[in-house]
Amino acid sequence: MGMSVTISVAAEQDAEQIFRLQYLCFQSEAALYGNYRIDPLVQPLDSVREEVAKDCVFVARLGDEVVGSVRGALTDDGAAAIGKLCVHPRLQGHGIGARLLRAAESALAEQHGAKRFRLHTGHRSEGNLRLYRKVGYQTVGTSKGEDGVPMIVLEKAAGTYAATA
Repeated sequence: MGMSVTISVAAEQDAEQIFRLQYLCFQSEAALYGNYRIDPLVQPLDSVREEVAKDCVFVARLGDEVVGSVRGALTDDGAAAIGKLCVHPRLQGHGIGARLLRAAESALAEQHGAKRFRLHTGHRSEGNLRLYRKVGYQTVGTSKGEDGVPMIVLEKAAGTYAATA
């Protein structure tokens, strides 16, 4: 009998698994840009622990294994910044990323009062862009990451979060 993937709020003890998963998942992003200094690959474990403690962090679990995660935090302008969405490569393409986004969006809107959601992804990250657009995000601009990677900034209104279910 197979196990199903569950989505839940991350706990303090999940930080190390999130850290390792993030490092694995963002290798393909780094390869797209020939830049292995992107933030998810150089973020220290203590910083991940801090985010789990203070931000809105969800994980996808397959049994005891963390196979996906996403983070969100309210910004000064009332938007919620969502970031570092990742799903283990062996489980990508099964809707786990959309489920993680839905969980983060719901919590950020209902518990933290977010009026809209904002995220960014690299300009060459077609798979990410496809997912974000499918669940209602629209391009609102561009930026450059601290690592020099050109980014596309996407947003959607908080009232549309149910579209990611």
